[in-house]
Amino acid sequence: KILSDDTIRVSATAVRVPVVGGHAESVNVSFEKSFELENVVRLLKETSGVIVLDNPRESIYPMPKNAHQKDEVFVGRIRRDESYANSLNLWIVADNLRKGAATNAIQIAEYLISKNLV
Repeated sequence: KILSDDTIRVSATAVRVPVVGGHAESVNVSFEKSFELENVVRLLKETSGVIVLDNPRESIYPMPKNAHQKDEVFVGRIRRDESYANSLNLWIVADNLRKGAATNAIQIAEYLISKNLV
């Protein structure tokens, strides 16, 4: 909706549970072509505003408490989705009052201005 791009198909379900300061999302992404999981992880680590917490063997993955009162988005449980070709699953948490509202609005405006879209 934000980018007004109908080619990006989204199926979303909201589940509300009582946590302090954050939203959590289980995200499934499908690509047109095959991909290397290591490249996805590397790109996420290189992305400004994204922190990768991904070591399930040691119980290291994002939780809402990681995101509380922070502007960054935390991503983990990065893995292939074996149920659908060229897909992966991610677990993402962010402070919905900061990233989901105020900070996000500013960052989207900055991006649109930098691309001369507004």
